[in-house]
Amino acid sequence: MLRLSPFFRLCVASLSLLAAGSACADRVKDLATLAAQRPNQLIGYGLVVGLQGTGDDASVPFTTQSMKAMLSQMGVRIDGPLTDFEQAATAARVDIKNTAAVLVTADLPGFAKPGQRIDINVSSIGKATNLRGGSLIMTAMRGVDGEIYALAQGALTATGIDASQAGSKVAIGVPTSARIPGGAIVERIVDTPFETAENVIYNIRENDFSTTTAIVNAINKKFGGDVAQALDGVSVSVRAPKNLNQRVSFMSMIEALEVTPGEPPARVVINSRTGTVVINRSVRVTAAAVSHGTISVAITATNEVSQPNAFAGGQTAEVQNAEIKVNEPNKPMFLFQPGVELRQIVDAVNQVGASPSALIAILEALKSSGSLRAELVII
Repeated sequence: MLRLSPFFRLCVASLSLLAAGSACADRVKDLATLAAQRPNQLIGYGLVVGLQGTGDDASVPFTTQSMKAMLSQMGVRIDGPLTDFEQAATAARVDIKNTAAVLVTADLPGFAKPGQRIDINVSSIGKATNLRGGSLIMTAMRGVDGEIYALAQGALTATGIDASQAGSKVAIGVPTSARIPGGAIVERIVDTPFETAENVIYNIRENDFSTTTAIVNAINKKFGGDVAQALDGVSVSVRAPKNLNQRVSFMSMIEALEVTPGEPPARVVINSRTGTVVINRSVRVTAAAVSHGTISVAITATNEVSQPNAFAGGQTAEVQNAEIKVNEPNKPMFLFQPGVELRQIVDAVNQVGASPSALIAILEALKSSGSLRAELVII
């Protein structure tokens, strides 16, 4: 009989242990984020050089255009118009296989100051096959407003490997994407209302009215009065001191407060590509009967030689015979009583001998029948 994998059972057991301690208090800083600390996305276009012949080829026009523009800014004279340079690259007089055009992205953290470094991601947009060993030339990182907020440059850290020879190819990871830890220097700050606003806003990571109420009560109990007020199920407004030094100290005390969060909603998360199933402790089912079975079809082909009789006038020929076997195992039916919990669900499915992929089908069927009292999320 098929069994659930030990890894799957270990995951379920771990989730059960974690769920048993869900009533423990958490810090406010683990449950909410300061609205003024929101990150901002940056993007830039640049060139990666120093590749070992794995960069773009002459058929990528923007790479040759970028090379000419970069060399011109450095005082390198390139005779003729841009089209002549592109024709030279096409004629192999200018080799650009060691260069790749890339897009550079990063998240600018809230309160980031000029001179601080941030991590960046680099991705090829041309025909480069591998960015390993390359270096990013100085690239301006711009925000959605078009202003430059950081400058990126440095050696790439590419974990992917791509090798090919004589028609064979092996690829591990994604060699056309790379990272540069601390590869960009912040040049401009983003204005935030933290210094000037009368109230500061905390946003709860998960929309939950119980958690929001618990945070408001904890803050008011600590500081008295109506210092904190709930705006909705996500946001909490806190009246903070006007003096910046006092405001920072005040926020640090709030973040250290311990709060018991609300019970999360019943939810089952399924990754249909990997077969991963995550069930939290709040999942319940009503009375239901489940029977799951699979039909296996096996086709075996054998090659034989047909030899006619000596006086039959026939010809010797090769004949392929196929044997088909259909196996439909009898799977037992099991019952879910009202109010069944996580461990009982897993044990019952394990007794039927269902694999993780079969468990996904069972959970989807339970949801469709209305027996699964939980949100079913498929990713």
